[in-house]
Amino acid sequence: MTQHDRLLIIDFGSQVTQLIARRLRELNVYCEIHPFQKVTDAFLQDFAPRAVILSGGPASVFAEGAPMPPEGVFNLGVPVLGICYGQQVMMHCLGGRVERGHKTAEFGRAYVTPEPEALPLLEGWFAEGREQVWMSHGDHVSAIAPGFRVFGTSPNAPFAITADPDRHFYAVQFHPEVHHTPKGAKLYENFVRLAGFKGDWTMDAYRDEAIRKIREQVGDAKVICGLSGGVDSSVAAVLIHEAIGDQLTCVFVDHGLLRLGEAEQVLTMFRDTYNIPLIHADESDLFLGELEGVSDPEVKRKTIGRLFIDVFQKHAHEVGGAKFLAQGTLYPDVIESVSFSGGPSVTIKSHHNVGGLPEKMGLKLVEPLRELFKDEVRALGRELGLPESFIGRHPFPGPGLAIRCPGEITREKLEILRQADAVYIDQIRKHGLYDEIWQAFVAILPVKTVGVMGDGRTYEFACSLRAVTSVDGMTADYYPFTHDFLGETATRIINEVRGINRVMYDITSKPPGTIEME
Repeated sequence: MTQHDRLLIIDFGSQVTQLIARRLRELNVYCEIHPFQKVTDAFLQDFAPRAVILSGGPASVFAEGAPMPPEGVFNLGVPVLGICYGQQVMMHCLGGRVERGHKTAEFGRAYVTPEPEALPLLEGWFAEGREQVWMSHGDHVSAIAPGFRVFGTSPNAPFAITADPDRHFYAVQFHPEVHHTPKGAKLYENFVRLAGFKGDWTMDAYRDEAIRKIREQVGDAKVICGLSGGVDSSVAAVLIHEAIGDQLTCVFVDHGLLRLGEAEQVLTMFRDTYNIPLIHADESDLFLGELEGVSDPEVKRKTIGRLFIDVFQKHAHEVGGAKFLAQGTLYPDVIESVSFSGGPSVTIKSHHNVGGLPEKMGLKLVEPLRELFKDEVRALGRELGLPESFIGRHPFPGPGLAIRCPGEITREKLEILRQADAVYIDQIRKHGLYDEIWQAFVAILPVKTVGVMGDGRTYEFACSLRAVTSVDGMTADYYPFTHDFLGETATRIINEVRGINRVMYDITSKPPGTIEME
């Protein structure tokens, strides 16, 4: 990928650093996130970025061992943009002053008003006199560095937007990458334009480069691919097959945690559409046996991950000594499990397919989608010729229904959940809402409630409906169904699914919640 102009994002641990990359990719700009610990002056010379962005982060420049960029970042002669902590560290390094928060801390929506002097970075801003932004800072800049001037202020941030235009250094106290800064995307567009990016990083280019990298990594070795039937693993399988042909064998693991009729659908699609060797591994008894009595969500995820590895190891021997395991791991999976490339952000939850492989397995990982967001994977799928009806499917997690069944998993609860989920998705399709929704599912709750059906008392499970809208899976909001839809759906589920007598709708956004229940 060295033929592309590259933008370097230095990660200081913000939970939304990955959204910076997302905004840049929307502009067809190739970028990489690297934690501050790994970015040395030697690294900078080798990476040769056309521009640099300093991310936000939870630290204070006053803390012992506070995250800092290398001095060389300001001597590259390229545009640099500091965001929140990135602004503070820029001022700290270049001769400004930062003070602890107290009364000047800001969290949430704020409004920035412009100064008279125009700044090319802000082209398209302030048409109505002020702009909404999203603040999240305790410390604040109290004096800007020599050469910088103020271009925007907020009530608690007198240096909300500062810049040294001569050196193309820009710094903002807010987060332009989040949805709550409505014109944040325009700010990034202006920044990459000022830096001279051509915007030539596309899914077509990614496809060609990914194929080249797969061939270089794999050589003439055999690869097995963990196929779940979801969009991610399927796109990974088709991409890898295009790269290495019959060196690839897919292993579809039926872990007993799939939706209604899903195993049959996956097997039919791959055997009828793609000429890829496929092993159907029915391991439902193994997985459900190991999960019996387990209620902790992290234990569930790790148990499922361990069992997947055991199953793949078994089938690696069957295909004649495969040396690589391919997975459809995505960027959000990596971010929520561990900071990308080992950076300092906080782990949210582990993912069954993130974290490497045990040495005993003797396999190396092939993860060609590891740096992509879900919508980018769909775009890649279109480049590969996958049918639109398949590419547009809602995401389905690798641990399957296990994380939609809080508390202990039982076969009875799973069957109830399958039936309820099928009714819910059928309702969404009948009302023409499927393509408007990022992800929708039913979760069976670990409680039973009293009800009345046919003049008799019932004591059955409650379930929760979930439907969210999103662009990349990193943030999400609940879908605003009408009360008529919810009432109709609840009636169908209670009437058609034996074992449920109460239906609720989850209106939690992400954050503070996650999309899945566990």
